[in-house]
Amino acid sequence: MHKATFAEGCFWGVEATFRQVKGVADVAVGYTGGHTPNPTYQAVCTDRTGHAEAVEVLYDPAQVSYEELLNVFWKSHDPTTLNSQGPDHGSQYRSAIFTHTPEQKAAAEASRDRHTKLGTFKRPIVTEIVPASTFYRAEEYHQRYFEKNGLVGCHLH
Repeated sequence: MHKATFAEGCFWGVEATFRQVKGVADVAVGYTGGHTPNPTYQAVCTDRTGHAEAVEVLYDPAQVSYEELLNVFWKSHDPTTLNSQGPDHGSQYRSAIFTHTPEQKAAAEASRDRHTKLGTFKRPIVTEIVPASTFYRAEEYHQRYFEKNGLVGCHLH
């Protein structure tokens, strides 16, 4: 299994989106990219920890490529809004790709550059592409939140 980490705003919808991708074995919601060790949801919501709400995706590269996961990433949120998605505002809702290998970094940058060149989005892409740091799994009540609460979605598609 390989690992990919993405931030697209509220992690509940992002988790649900990636769970539907064939070849994805598991998705966990959590926090990454900040400076506070072992952050809680309440701390991340203050916008003072530096962490983004993110998902860690475990996938089988024989069934789904990293490039295909990047396509899901670009389609499932607005990568042109700085530190916000829909009604959610703050750096914890930023658009980011946290890369685990030099190959992921190159693929993420190439994908971003391709969308920029094609003019896929009406505004410039503001997505961060940065090395992955410690991923802190969110509290258990956040995992599979939609499934546990019978919700369909809140995420932009």
